[in-house]
Amino acid sequence: MIANWQRHVRSSLRARDTTTALLLFAVSFPGSLYVATGSPDPAAPWWTAALLSGVSCTTLLFHRDHPRTALALTTAAAVTSAAQGRLLTVLSLGPLMVALYSFALRTEHNALRRSYVFGVAALLMTTEVIAGPADRPLDLETVGPAAWVLMPTALGSAVRLRSACLDAVRARAEHAERTREEEARRRVAEERLRIARELHDVTAQHLALANAQAGTLAHLLRGQPDQVHKILADLATTTSAALRELKATVGLLRHEDTKDTKDTEDTEESEESGESEGASSPTAPGLARLAGLTASFRSAGLDVTVSTEGEPQQLTPAADLTAFRIVQEALTNVTKHAAAKTARVRLAYSHDRLTLTVADDGGALRSAPPTPQVPGGFGLVGMRERAQSVGGRLRAGPGPGGGFEVRAELPLGEAALATRETTLAIRSRPGAKPPSAARPSST
Repeated sequence: MIANWQRHVRSSLRARDTTTALLLFAVSFPGSLYVATGSPDPAAPWWTAALLSGVSCTTLLFHRDHPRTALALTTAAAVTSAAQGRLLTVLSLGPLMVALYSFALRTEHNALRRSYVFGVAALLMTTEVIAGPADRPLDLETVGPAAWVLMPTALGSAVRLRSACLDAVRARAEHAERTREEEARRRVAEERLRIARELHDVTAQHLALANAQAGTLAHLLRGQPDQVHKILADLATTTSAALRELKATVGLLRHEDTKDTKDTEDTEESEESGESEGASSPTAPGLARLAGLTASFRSAGLDVTVSTEGEPQQLTPAADLTAFRIVQEALTNVTKHAAAKTARVRLAYSHDRLTLTVADDGGALRSAPPTPQVPGGFGLVGMRERAQSVGGRLRAGPGPGGGFEVRAELPLGEAALATRETTLAIRSRPGAKPPSAARPSST
């Protein structure tokens, strides 16, 4: 029976409040009959003390929903008891102390809480001084009631502040968890986009060249068979290079798939140091391999010239890879989509940026059969995304002298690092949208 009642009290707030009210009545009624030694007994009969204690304790049954009403009624009962000449002790003020604790716990406005508490304390002390016996010690009439009023108020305020602090900590933890999940989703989306771009850049050029070389080979077999062996050698070189780069890229992706969580921290450190997608790969190409890239297009019938303006400067690994991939993609587009026989690559260095221009002459259609057109490509989108990933920008459109021109501006040195830090700061903002999922990146 007792065990069932205990379980019911722990599970029900109403049962808990009822038990508290009964226990407080058991101590507050006898305590309200106490008078100071040497003081005359109060004129009011004992049943008035029982009535006032019963009202105060009954009020506590709804102190959770109406803390101000409970505080007002318990204060009125305590003031009435003091007006009858009874001494306010910790026992008789038990219901009022519980009401004060509940009021302080559920009131967030500090000014309102202080005004109520100090008003109750002043009201009790004034009533005790006026209505109490003249020979009663002053400390019993002033210090005692004030202490019993302030103590539960301070305790309720401390519990409320602690609960608010725990709620704030819990909210921050939940926000941090959501932020980590969003960051993980963002990184997954960025990685998917990077994989799509890398696979496209590795395969598109070689496949386009192989396709062009195969078309040229079929054309030469009919009229110039003596040049077939050279085209076959170039075709074998193109396909071998495609296989090597594809194998290296797939091997890198497999290695990244098996990495543990420690590598995530390494990735963040590499981003902070200015490195980005593909820069950490030992096989990542750069402008140092530009001569070999342009030579590979000559066997497909495209004559590429490279010019440099200004003093060449060292690029960051990310910017170096981006510059190479933009040139590679632009020349591949010329081979696949343009009726051009020549293309120009211009590298213009200034104190803070590299201006990269790839333009074709827009000439007449070559004698070799044109390569098949693949609709709906994303080559220009991929180049623009690459330029933006290192803090640069890219424009593509008709050139001033005819043909088609791709112009990219990539930051150098401190400008590149500052732009990279700004990009990382924007990415890490809470609620920042992750990049779009990887799209088919065939040109």
